[in-house]
Amino acid sequence: MNLPRRLSLLLLTTTLAACASYTGPMMVTNPDLPRVVGEGTPVTVHWGDPAQFTEIRQSLNRYEAVQGDWVVELGDYVSERVARSLPPGQRADVEILDIKRAGEYEWWVGRTDDVRIMRDIYPPRMRVQYVRYDANGQVIGEGEQQFGDLAYLDGPQPLSTADSLRYEKRMIDRWVQREFGEPITRR
Repeated sequence: MNLPRRLSLLLLTTTLAACASYTGPMMVTNPDLPRVVGEGTPVTVHWGDPAQFTEIRQSLNRYEAVQGDWVVELGDYVSERVARSLPPGQRADVEILDIKRAGEYEWWVGRTDDVRIMRDIYPPRMRVQYVRYDANGQVIGEGEQQFGDLAYLDGPQPLSTADSLRYEKRMIDRWVQREFGEPITRR
């Protein structure tokens, strides 16, 4: 077998293997995606079925709303930010009960129903339940809170415009500062 034929056969085999393993776009509602992050760290964040979140239930384009792993990314961010605010030895468990991301898909704008439009009438919102423990495992704080950022388009914009979750992360930063006393600093 000559080299070009071997190379073609190798390329064909690699392409077929890649196609066989492709399962389509990542969907946040996929039951195989994790529903908990931060296990074994000071802050564990978990959530139920993302299909029940306002972001998906009330979306004007549910196909686009379920794309990606934005729940996992926000869960990681909550875990990281709360962990930074806790004194050594303390820990927290956070349950994400609901998420509504900033912006909305507007099908009436034309052929841009796959573009998230940012308007002040579409602020990010989140509802969480948390329990905070001291170094001895005693509960020192708990609650359920709903928070949002009604003025997410006003004032200084987040540093990275490349981050599609920048408004949600800024909202989380403000909640952590209010609830856990951490000063707002971006990573």
